[in-house]
Amino acid sequence: MKVTKAQVEANRARIVETASHLFRERGYDGVGVAELMATAGLTHGGFYRHFASKAELLAEAAACGLGRTTSSMNGIGRDEFIGQYLSREHRDDLSGGCTLAALSGDAARQSAAIKTTFAAGLEKILAQVLAAEDMDADPRSARAQALDTIAHALGALILSRACPDDSPLADEILDTCRAALLGTRQPRQTEHDCDRPAGQPADTAPAPQQA
Repeated sequence: MKVTKAQVEANRARIVETASHLFRERGYDGVGVAELMATAGLTHGGFYRHFASKAELLAEAAACGLGRTTSSMNGIGRDEFIGQYLSREHRDDLSGGCTLAALSGDAARQSAAIKTTFAAGLEKILAQVLAAEDMDADPRSARAQALDTIAHALGALILSRACPDDSPLADEILDTCRAALLGTRQPRQTEHDCDRPAGQPADTAPAPQQA
C-alpha cells in the first residue's frame, strides 16, 4: 500500500517527537537509531527515508523541544516562570523538561548546525523572559538581567539533577536559587548585626550615652 504524503509527514513528526523525549532523558549518545525507530513504532530502515543522518534529526529534535519550552512560557510572568522552572517536578522530568538543561552539555560537542539551533532557541526563550519584564527599562540592561535569570535558573537545575534524587542538596540548590532569583533571600547577618540590640534597625547606630 502506498503511503500518503500526510502519513509520511505524520511519521516524521512522530520520530522527531520521540527523539526529543529520548535525547532529553538519555543524551545524544544514549539513544541509537534502531531503538528510536522501534519506540516510535516504525521500522529501522525507514529512518533514512526521513533524515539524511542522525545529526539532522538531532537539530530537529532540539528545535522541537526548545519550541515546547518557549510555548509553555506564553502568558506567564517572570516569577511564575522561575517557580515552575526551579520546581522539584521539573527537576525530575528529564524527558519532558527543558532541552537547554538536558542537552546543552551534549550540544557543546556537536556540530555548528546543532549549536545554531540551541542559540536560536535560547534567543526565543530570552525574548519570552524579556516580555515579562519592565519594558520601560534600558534594553541592554533588561537583556543582561534576563540572561542572568536564565543562566542562573539553568545552572541550578543542572546542578540539582547531578545530585542523587534523594539527596537533600538537590532540593537545597533549587530552593536557594529560586529564592535568590525571586528576591526573597534573607540578608546575611554580620557579627555586628548579632550584637545589635533587638528592634534596632541595621543602619541606625546606638544612641550615645549621656555623660
